[in-house]
Amino acid sequence: MQSIKLRSHVGSDGILQLQVPIGHADKDIEVIVIYQAVEADSAKTPEELGWLPGFFEHTAGSIPDLERPPQEELQQREALE
Repeated sequence: MQSIKLRSHVGSDGILQLQVPIGHADKDIEVIVIYQAVEADSAKTPEELGWLPGFFEHTAGSIPDLERPPQEELQQREALE
């Protein structure tokens, strides 16, 4: 099962037309459509999303010595047949 997220526009006739390239040809597939209306101005501020005012400005870069440790060698596993 694959999931594809799209944003599209419903025409004045109230019909949503989708064209989704999925990389398969001459196959039957099952499609589930779940839709949610979006507001015209869907860009919300961090405060509107529940973050404290100035949270990102105060915390960004607050751990300057944070480093990713060296990674171990990848295990070689037997191939599946």
